[in-house]
Amino acid sequence: MVTSIGFEILEYSLEHQLPNFSECWWDHWILDALICNGGGIYLGMKTCEYLKMKPYNWRGMWTIPTVRGKMVRVFGQFTPHDWLEFDWRPTASLKRWLALLLITCFLFLVELGTFSFKFILWIPPPHFLCLSRLLFFLLAGGVSMREMFEYLDNRACKRFGRQSWVITAIIITEVLIVLKFDWQTVTKPIPFHIVLVWTKIAIALVLWTIYQFWFKRFILWGQRKTIQDTKKHK
Repeated sequence: MVTSIGFEILEYSLEHQLPNFSECWWDHWILDALICNGGGIYLGMKTCEYLKMKPYNWRGMWTIPTVRGKMVRVFGQFTPHDWLEFDWRPTASLKRWLALLLITCFLFLVELGTFSFKFILWIPPPHFLCLSRLLFFLLAGGVSMREMFEYLDNRACKRFGRQSWVITAIIITEVLIVLKFDWQTVTKPIPFHIVLVWTKIAIALVLWTIYQFWFKRFILWGQRKTIQDTKKHK
């Protein structure tokens, strides 16, 4: 939901570059953010809940006595082998917070690339390349996200996975393509009120990070020390 709302703000911010970002307010917030993205998030969560509770039986196909059972087993081949759940937990540590901010920025770049390529390279929306690119990022990005969580959650994992590096290289390459083929569009002057909004967002993120991971913990440390000193005095 954060990336959904954030991308709508990006569309407002880049209307001066990409004409198809100029939409009605209800298209931004009701159709896109609430119905499409919000509905997709809800259905995705329900799908995850089903897959988490679903029993997985991986008997060999020829040990199943009925034809129907064999057919179910064939279709089950395309479902997950097991289900491993991850939690974002963005404020668990400074490392995790910065990593998730970086992931969010890359998600924004992937979304922006969808519209930038259509505009800069004159690719019509129904073209198979648009859908193929989104499908690729859906499948490869899922593996990359799995590797990222493994790096964040598993202390024994000291490096990013190969898929994460591949996806990172692809996104950077896409950004370079946009810069190469339409530098004039990318460098159009940003309206002052847009600069002001993003400056406030950046300052708020920095101040919140300092408060959450330094100042707040310093206050809690002081409170614990006061309690310990009080107990020793008694």
